[in-house]
Amino acid sequence: MIPFSPRLRKLTLTVHVTSSVGWLGAVAAFLALAVAGLTSSAPQTVQGAYPALEVIGWYVIVPFGIASLLTGLVQSLGTVWGLLRHYWVIAKLLITVAATVLLLVHMQPVGHLADATARAPLAGGELQGMRIQLIADAAAALLVLLTAAALSVFKPRGVTRYGRRRREQVPQPR
Repeated sequence: MIPFSPRLRKLTLTVHVTSSVGWLGAVAAFLALAVAGLTSSAPQTVQGAYPALEVIGWYVIVPFGIASLLTGLVQSLGTVWGLLRHYWVIAKLLITVAATVLLLVHMQPVGHLADATARAPLAGGELQGMRIQLIADAAAALLVLLTAAALSVFKPRGVTRYGRRRREQVPQPR
């Protein structure tokens, strides 16, 4: 690990927090639009919701998710927390990787719904299962991202074996 200077540490932390919070907020907006697309009786709202979901997904959520993952890796490698020293960092990394992969898979039905509404307004219960799935996925994503945020704030105790070895190798101040 090459420790960051205080200025670089604060800069990378700011970028990481901003991208993570942006990801969380964009998913919340996605959820609101998905609910509106399913429940609205106004054809214009339904027809506009799904193309908007695709735009938010590809141009906001996916970039924020990837940025959060990359900046989290950079943060872990340049700070005292390390990548493999604490269980909470490993848990957060696994959550972020899984969420990013699932997000990319999740974008396929979003594109399908956006294409379907571009061709013709959705009638009644048309593609309802897929529309409900978007809501369930977005709600689950919010819970997962809130869990990752909580791990960052509370930093539960638990040092890995690697972390204990590293701690023992570093001379302690007297």
